[in-house]
Amino acid sequence: MINANKVKSIAVLTGGGDAPGLNAVIRAVVRTGIGHGLKVWGIKNGFGGMVENQVIEMTDEYVAGILPRGGTILGTTNRDNPFNYPTMQGGKTVYKDMSSQALKNLRQRDIEALVVIGGDGSLKIGSEFYQLGFPVVAVPKTIDNDIPGTERTFGFDTAVGVAADALDRLHTTAESHHRVMVLEVMGRYAGWIALHAGIAGGADCILIPEIPFQIDAIIAKIEERQRRGRLFSLIVIAEGAYPQGGEISVSRIVEGSHEKIRLGGAGEKLARQLESLTGVESRCTVLGHVQRGGTPTAFDRVLSTRYGVAAAECLLEGAFGNMVALQKNEIIRVPIVDIAGKANNVTANNELLKAGRSIGICFGD
Repeated sequence: MINANKVKSIAVLTGGGDAPGLNAVIRAVVRTGIGHGLKVWGIKNGFGGMVENQVIEMTDEYVAGILPRGGTILGTTNRDNPFNYPTMQGGKTVYKDMSSQALKNLRQRDIEALVVIGGDGSLKIGSEFYQLGFPVVAVPKTIDNDIPGTERTFGFDTAVGVAADALDRLHTTAESHHRVMVLEVMGRYAGWIALHAGIAGGADCILIPEIPFQIDAIIAKIEERQRRGRLFSLIVIAEGAYPQGGEISVSRIVEGSHEKIRLGGAGEKLARQLESLTGVESRCTVLGHVQRGGTPTAFDRVLSTRYGVAAAECLLEGAFGNMVALQKNEIIRVPIVDIAGKANNVTANNELLKAGRSIGICFGD
């Protein structure tokens, strides 16, 4: 049902890390909005663009041909939080609350509502603007699939496909050289990419943050395979995985970022340890940002389009303060305040996790 007192001008922004499918969401928001007589604006470079007044009017022509493109035509950043925004004073960086300036810039253009496309950090910021009284609708974006309230975030399917393809390629070289090949994938503190890619790519061990691993369990799996004449092993490790009694591997600290702690190094550390303890040559491949780039899969294009249309319809109906989500293949609405700042992790009773155990995959426990 379209609201008779509907908004007449909306804006859309992409925040946080990029993900395949962002452009498809933008395209769907713009076309749906224009189709219902709305003026649609694009905010460049995430929430920083709200503060810096980097706003452009979007048209059908502007979004033509972007459906299969990776990345985001609007640009993005995971550093600029308007509620804690970096400014220069006396040659030093000082963080200030610039949220009022951000809203002022929108209202000067008569923008009445905002579509925030982002992960947990961006959704938290969007929730804070909504609590200030500005109409917001959110779209869940992350390759990590770690946002609660939805069964799938767009970008996840593409990332899993990239990781599974990498495992297929590592399988042949591992078998040829009788090596242990470790593949480190993204996911931060959630093991969804590792779990799905590991199942799809035939991994022998899958190590995820939700299950602290024991090195002895991994070695036992490698030796069991050797006894059966399988002189190589494939291991997938999520960047946030860590050993029992140990700590996550941190590559660096980035001040002012939504993701202050940057993870990395878990795979290389594991490969060195396995080679030292087993005598089997072990190598690590870190996929890194390869998982974020490139053309989105057909699934992600369709899901992104559904999300974009649903987000625009929320604004048209005055259903503000919601995140559009996927549940049982239906697009539903979940209050942003219910999910902002929370995480979706792999649980012990996850069906895919149990399936992996049934077919003999080692999860390090």
